Amino acid sequence: MVTVSHIALVTALGTLGLISALPPRIRTAQVDQGASGKPFNGRATLRQVSRPNYRLNGARAVYQAYLKYGAPVPDHLLRAVAYTDSLNAAAASAGAKRDTGSAPANPVNPEYDQAYITPVTIGTPPQTLDLDFDTGSSDLWVFSSLQPTSEVEGRQFYSPDASATSEQLDGQTFSIEYAEGSGARGVVYTDYVTVGELTVQGQAVEAAEHVSGTITDEKNIHGLLGLGFSEINTVTPERQLTFFDSALPNLDEPVFAADLKAGKAGTYDFGFIDEDKYTGEIAYTAVDPTQGFWNFTSSGYGVGTGDFSESQIKGIADTGGSLLFLPTQVVTEYYSQVENATTDAEYGGYVFPCDAALPPFVFGIESARFTIPPAYMIYGHVYSGSQICFGGLQDGSAMGEAGSIWGTAALRAVYVVFNGTSPPAIGFANKPLE
Repeated sequence: MVTVSHIALVTALGTLGLISALPPRIRTAQVDQGASGKPFNGRATLRQVSRPNYRLNGARAVYQAYLKYGAPVPDHLLRAVAYTDSLNAAAASAGAKRDTGSAPANPVNPEYDQAYITPVTIGTPPQTLDLDFDTGSSDLWVFSSLQPTSEVEGRQFYSPDASATSEQLDGQTFSIEYAEGSGARGVVYTDYVTVGELTVQGQAVEAAEHVSGTITDEKNIHGLLGLGFSEINTVTPERQLTFFDSALPNLDEPVFAADLKAGKAGTYDFGFIDEDKYTGEIAYTAVDPTQGFWNFTSSGYGVGTGDFSESQIKGIADTGGSLLFLPTQVVTEYYSQVENATTDAEYGGYVFPCDAALPPFVFGIESARFTIPPAYMIYGHVYSGSQICFGGLQDGSAMGEAGSIWGTAALRAVYVVFNGTSPPAIGFANKPLE
């Protein structure tokens, strides 16, 4: 019997959705000027960077989504994570023997998706950390100098004592726990946080005092910047504003936009919409923020050249998630058009031969239609060297109240605008795909 504690189950990417209770109040930040003392810059663009050594694992990506949205994790998925981890470890070991005695530094699946992080500076003088931008959570937490050396060794971390503008918030703490005993806890500071040329003064920064479990394994990610709604921030006794909510009053426009890419770094735009990054019109639809996420409703779907089905699909736009999770009926219909595709408990989800012909997937936003090309529907090999691939589309029936999850498998096919007006909205536009 494989238990959760026996396998590496969590990375730092997108696993901050499990919270036991919400604190009662939200503390606001000051955003009147930047760290340089100059007037607040109302817009910014910043580019992602690749996460070297990141190893794709489809079963693990499914598992992380289950944890993030509180879905019960079935035993077969735990076994699949353990099995695929062992296969990748064996492949890495074999590669190390062939390659000068050390494991290769490149991702396992360079021809498919990769993972990306975004440089952010905190404090005065600025300390640069590579963070995961995640619309599926609402905490800005980082590895810090308050942790034991063994936990931060080999990565960048935030040192509040080295910042002239840091200030600890008395009595404010955060504690995030995961299903298998991993977690992060610590205290909260306010400091200057700069994203591109956009600086927020007095932004809440959750500085870890202890991080446990497999979160400590990956050295190239130094924390997370949540871009969900502040109502699900986990600081207690006073919830803190997200970076976007802190910056919102001073942005040129109340928006941020994600231009994610396949196989290369994308960009985030804050405070404006870059007309050079999309074609045609932006199709907007309402957002339901009551769960704290960017929940929206797709107006339907189509598979390949088949008819468009006008059936509403409720779900969450999640830049911190890798996969597209949709209702069983939709997923079954899609894979019925992929030769030899099957749902495989051993690998943790839908798989198919890597040379299989995949159909495009079409989704609707109001009356507009957007196409995810076939190549984007492949997540990667089930393990390094395998000729079986893991699907970027997976069954989301277990997600419960979260509904469907629109991760980067879908979002990288479009330019996505997150509009923070009241009520909020989300917009999608076509763009050139390389």
